[in-house]
Amino acid sequence: MNDLLILNGRVIDPANDIDTHQSLLILNGKVAALGAEADAKAPSDVKKIDAKGLVVCPGLLDIHVHFREPGQSAKETIETGTRAAAQGGFTTVVCMPNTNPAIDSPGTVALIQDKVEKSAVIHVYTTGAITKGIAGEELAPIGSLHGAGVVAITDDGRCVQNNDLMRRACEYAKMFDLPIMDHCQDYDLVGKGVMHEGHWSNVMGLPSWPAAGEEVIVARNIQLAELTGTHIHCQHMSSAGAVKLIREAKDKGIPISGEACAHHFTLTDAALAGSNEFWPVDGKGLLDVIKMDYERPEWENYNTLFKMNPPLRSGADRDAVLKGVADGTLEILASDHAPHCAYEKETEFDTAPFGITGLETELALGVMRLYQTGMMSLSELIRRWTVTPAKLVRLDKGTLSIGAAGDVTIFDPDEEWIYDRMKTPSKATNSPFHGWPLKGRNKYTVVNGKVIFGN
Repeated sequence: MNDLLILNGRVIDPANDIDTHQSLLILNGKVAALGAEADAKAPSDVKKIDAKGLVVCPGLLDIHVHFREPGQSAKETIETGTRAAAQGGFTTVVCMPNTNPAIDSPGTVALIQDKVEKSAVIHVYTTGAITKGIAGEELAPIGSLHGAGVVAITDDGRCVQNNDLMRRACEYAKMFDLPIMDHCQDYDLVGKGVMHEGHWSNVMGLPSWPAAGEEVIVARNIQLAELTGTHIHCQHMSSAGAVKLIREAKDKGIPISGEACAHHFTLTDAALAGSNEFWPVDGKGLLDVIKMDYERPEWENYNTLFKMNPPLRSGADRDAVLKGVADGTLEILASDHAPHCAYEKETEFDTAPFGITGLETELALGVMRLYQTGMMSLSELIRRWTVTPAKLVRLDKGTLSIGAAGDVTIFDPDEEWIYDRMKTPSKATNSPFHGWPLKGRNKYTVVNGKVIFGN
């Protein structure tokens, strides 16, 4: 059940600087051999996958997902969320703590671990809250959360506003070698904003969310990372100013990192007005890579499927995020998979919840937007989903080294397809990419040598 021979694929493992056509053998759920040795050691009755024309890489990691258990299982469960992740090519995910109750105690961590053991089809790890109830007022028991097995601490979905409290959190996290992940949002600057402050917010008359509301907290985090020596990871960066701040801080050796989501490096705030100005021609020819015939999707304005936090920003911000990914400033890619019930999104823009699903489109958008347009190599793109996030959260994942877990993603970087948000194992369908032509598609997801997605 846990033995597998993958033949004829282009094996890419950034952790070991491998990019060559060869075989890969998994025995007893572990990577056993590569190349000619894999062919020689394979049992005669081993299950085989012919990966000709496909990329074979370490199982992809997404360190920023919301699976909603406990407390919000109508939106998503660990079972449905992990099946969606597997369909998208991800073998490991890290869940955020803004559940109900929040993951701010060892008991809640144990509850999630029990649900994972019973129903998850991939590896699931969890973060712990920085503050009790993610309320930003009192520190959670960080040492106890570490002992219970969390891989980072964060109040994601909210942001600690009290700078002294955040400093103390950094000092405690440093004691336990835990990274801090931060949702960067200054509440006073953002107020009741629901979309990017700029031309389109003025046209549409919606409360605005200025880029400065992100950048002020990024600057705060840089100062605290330098002061305490704690690694702070800034989640879902969306503005040019935030990218610039992180780039300069990293150049100084400050322990700071940044993350980009596919929606922020693909879309702009024009989408909220039903505009296609960003769609085919943005200087990089996003859809020039698509050769098949397709019907161009149209959107209504005030479409809540485009409402997320942080919001979609201007074309200049989007291009800065792209550059930040390409040059390594934003060294990790993630989905911020945020499922909601359909009825919650079917309301006025101001009152609809923030967030979109993303696990099933993330790989394709990354391949299409960053690799197919020539912005970065396939190996560097894969690095952003494998060894780099694994290193941040101290997981022994993201590599095809001998003896490593037999977690493998096999995808076609050239397959063109149309995304249908209704064809999903997730409970949620709140994706803005419905009807989009995409290039790059996951074909097989392998966990511990077992094929859990694909034929």
